[in-house]
Amino acid sequence: MLVVATAGHVDHGKSTLVRALTGMEPDRWAEERRRGMTIDLGFAWSSLPSGRTVAFVDVPGHERFVPNMLAGVGPVAAAVVVVAADAGWMPQSAEHLAALDALGVGYGLLVVTRADLADPAAALARARSELAATALAAVEAVTVSAVTGAGLPDLRAALDRLADRMPVPVPDGPVRFWVDRCFTVRGSGTVVTGTLGAGRLRVGDELELAGSGEPVRIRGLHRLGAACDEAVPVARVAVNLRGVSRDRISRGDALLTPGRFRPTDLVDVRLAGVAVAELPVTLTLHVGSAAVPVRVRPLGVDTARLRLSRPLPLLIGDRALLRDPGRRYVAGGVTVLDVLPPRLARRGAAAARAAVLATLDGRPDFAGELSRRGLVRVGDLVRAGVPVTDTPVAGDWLADPEHWRGLGDRLAGAVAEYARTHPLAAGAPVEELRRHLDLPDRSLVEALVRPPLRLIAGRVVAPGAAGLPEPVARALALVSEDYAAHPFRAPDADRLAAVGLGTREIGAAVRAGALLRLTGNVLLLPGAPQQAVRVLTGLPQPFTLSAARQALDTTRRVAVPLLELLDRQGLTRRLPDDARVVVD
Repeated sequence: MLVVATAGHVDHGKSTLVRALTGMEPDRWAEERRRGMTIDLGFAWSSLPSGRTVAFVDVPGHERFVPNMLAGVGPVAAAVVVVAADAGWMPQSAEHLAALDALGVGYGLLVVTRADLADPAAALARARSELAATALAAVEAVTVSAVTGAGLPDLRAALDRLADRMPVPVPDGPVRFWVDRCFTVRGSGTVVTGTLGAGRLRVGDELELAGSGEPVRIRGLHRLGAACDEAVPVARVAVNLRGVSRDRISRGDALLTPGRFRPTDLVDVRLAGVAVAELPVTLTLHVGSAAVPVRVRPLGVDTARLRLSRPLPLLIGDRALLRDPGRRYVAGGVTVLDVLPPRLARRGAAAARAAVLATLDGRPDFAGELSRRGLVRVGDLVRAGVPVTDTPVAGDWLADPEHWRGLGDRLAGAVAEYARTHPLAAGAPVEELRRHLDLPDRSLVEALVRPPLRLIAGRVVAPGAAGLPEPVARALALVSEDYAAHPFRAPDADRLAAVGLGTREIGAAVRAGALLRLTGNVLLLPGAPQQAVRVLTGLPQPFTLSAARQALDTTRRVAVPLLELLDRQGLTRRLPDDARVVVD
């Protein structure tokens, strides 16, 4: 299906032309028909000589209704610019053309109407000169009379040729369905209409409502007035929704594929056709069928930051326009450069941001986004319209390779410094390293750990950190004679303190495997369990706690936790009468 919007000055015959081509009445309101002037959007369709269908979005031409016009043109990729032969180029002809150019509409036709009332040559020449500086400069031109029918066959053939030139739509892409009309049908509920430019709609599909993020389900679909189970782009579609009342959706809302868009109220943009410094602080942003007040913050000669009054589901590369509703003129075209812009809190941040924006062209660039951001979530790029072509480094985090290498170097330095300043610690805590590196997720720290660094129990250990710090090694040497004479007699707290084994030193020795902690400060050498089993094997089986204590030449303070450890390790087995046997 070819979907085109009309454009042109009021009373130049846009609706009359659509009526003549389709046999349908595009003016929906009685007031429009009474006054003979289009006030809101109208819709009509017909077959072309090739058999394909052309659908028209007929827009009002009066300056008071430009917002309605923009709601119809915004989601449509082609336009028919209409100029009357007997009136020529007029103010709204210029504003409508400026709007089309700002939105980047480059496909369409120039139609000079009322050729039965005046020689169309002058109007055609003037229109051609006006279009010459826009994206519509090379469009085909046709002169017609909707009253006599002259030129209408040529116009239908030109529409067929226009359809052949249109870009191939993306039926399997995400849906962003801008709502241009909303109403209630008795017995069916809420119905919205719009132009489906990409993606596929099916009865039963669940979508998100952009304004609130709430889920809605497609109850039914109509294409050109006929029910269907599926709609593919490009098409005019009416969608019957389940799960949303009429008062919760309106023109300017959008139906979205879940998880593929993130409505944003802050975007960085490039403007065309105007110097940013000349713009007023407050304007209206028109994109899709939406019209949203924005505040403009200049960031460069032709770049700015826009603060939207409500979030919209925008993508990098979207085209929009800024309009001054008070002065009623198109201020400039907008290309969205970034929908996840950084904060500008520090001195000089705005100038630095302007320099970055000067390098962007509005085309999604995966490598460039990674380079600029360093770290970014997969979902953030997908919802910004950037194709992801790499695998995450941790979880759903993507990293620029150079930035990732730099983080690895900084991690190694931070771990080494921590080991120097905390010689008794068992490595640097992951959470502390996350804060030091200013990373958003501790999983990134863990993913950065590479040999010779090691990740042990939530800490990153530096090379050589497994060895004992010198003060601990000296203290252990002093108690080595105690263990040599009585391997199962754990030194008491006073003895440990006397040789310099405080709480921190004991912890370091236990972590390094130089001491075995049975419980509290009951400490033996690491080989004590195996040595104890050899002693206990020589006892008559089964044996009691008392017999074990005497054979090991130790106290109950040590014997109880030591035997419990042997039970847990499966070296001994405790019997119902509390006696034990050595397990073969």
